[in-house]
Amino acid sequence: MKLTTYTDFGLRTLMYLATLPEGELTSVAHVSKVYEISRNHLVKIVNQLAREGYVRAVRGKNGGICLARTPADINIGLVIRSLENNIQGIDCGSPACYLVKICRLKDALKQAMDAFLAVMDGYTLADLIGNRDELMVIFSELEPPKNSVKLRS
Repeated sequence: MKLTTYTDFGLRTLMYLATLPEGELTSVAHVSKVYEISRNHLVKIVNQLAREGYVRAVRGKNGGICLARTPADINIGLVIRSLENNIQGIDCGSPACYLVKICRLKDALKQAMDAFLAVMDGYTLADLIGNRDELMVIFSELEPPKNSVKLRS
């Protein structure tokens, strides 16, 4: 199954945030520079992740973003379901398909998507960053100048 770039960047953002020291904030601009992606596109993704309760956004001069939950409490299957706009595997209405009434492809693709999501339900963000030390090496090589702040309790 191929995920949209929207979901891909959402998962990558969560992975990056999960490698930050607890309580450390970073900015959307910083994350977009790390991954070399559009800041405007990432703003939309982070806003949705915040609405879903995965990311905490702090406004203001010393604001930024961080995880809103522990990595072990973030289920990857649920994240994918919240970010993907079509988890049916196919859009039979765009363009309109004349086979819709008798088509077996949509059912086969739905079964495949259900199986994919069942596998992803078995993973948490903690599982994806189990190699945190290796991720940190890569992120340190990709890091633009750092402008993160410590979250005040």
